Amino acid sequence: MAIFLNENSKVIVQGITGSEGTKHTARMLRSGTNIVGGVNARKAGQTVEIEGEELTVFGSVQEAMKETGADVSVVFVPPKFAKDAVIEAIDAEIGLAVVITEGIPVHDSAYFWAHANATGNKTRIIGPNCPGIISPGKSNAGIIPADITGAGKIGLVSKSGTLTYQMMYELRDIGFSSAVGIGGDPIIGTTHIDALQAFEEDPETEAIVMIGEIGGDAEERAADFIKANITKPVVGYVAGFTAPEGKTMGHAGAIVSGSSGTASAKKEALEAAGVKVGKTPSETAKLMREIVKG
Repeated sequence: MAIFLNENSKVIVQGITGSEGTKHTARMLRSGTNIVGGVNARKAGQTVEIEGEELTVFGSVQEAMKETGADVSVVFVPPKFAKDAVIEAIDAEIGLAVVITEGIPVHDSAYFWAHANATGNKTRIIGPNCPGIISPGKSNAGIIPADITGAGKIGLVSKSGTLTYQMMYELRDIGFSSAVGIGGDPIIGTTHIDALQAFEEDPETEAIVMIGEIGGDAEERAADFIKANITKPVVGYVAGFTAPEGKTMGHAGAIVSGSSGTASAKKEALEAAGVKVGKTPSETAKLMREIVKG
């Protein structure tokens, strides 16, 4: 099993003809993702050959869905055009839009997030500024390396791309049902809580790793949700114990203000909910290994 993405997912790439879109389309194809086309209004009707596959470039997401049956879009569109690209995906009612683009203005993210809500949340958004989602051995939508782990029984949800990769590699002997990189911007689509709920409902996910970081209160809200709703074991890691107050660290959402958003406060909230929290990613992986073997 997997969450949000599986072997039957049909994927299109918005921005397939750009350098990033082309490069990562090739990587996704090599990992077995069923990519059925791309979208670029200025190059509609053309085809591109990537990894030996002839992929049609459609003029719109709606057209691509009609012609191919696509149900997932991966967005590699430059920041200034990203809002319109995501709104196009929402208006076409595609099931999943994975927004990889970094540097989208927060008000643009707020706009398309609100638009998705106002139109009934028919499109799940992952991101923006995220590595995407992978269900190892089934499908890979985004930029997560496909060769660092295999299929297994751990679910992973993470704000950080690089920590996603590290955790997948450290626990490669056990493997993952799905790994979701939700992104670290102040406004994102899919949250820790959304992924936790999906992993709770997935019969083949036996345990969950949750990676957070300083800034905001997402981890505290996730801790409350875990305490009330999650029956599977959860281990956690919070990045940023040494971050100075008032300084943005890495992601746009990773900023500590006074006692709000600190790694210590998040760790305490998670532990109060029964989550074992590691001091380092390696220690977190060790805690998960003990749970699975125990």
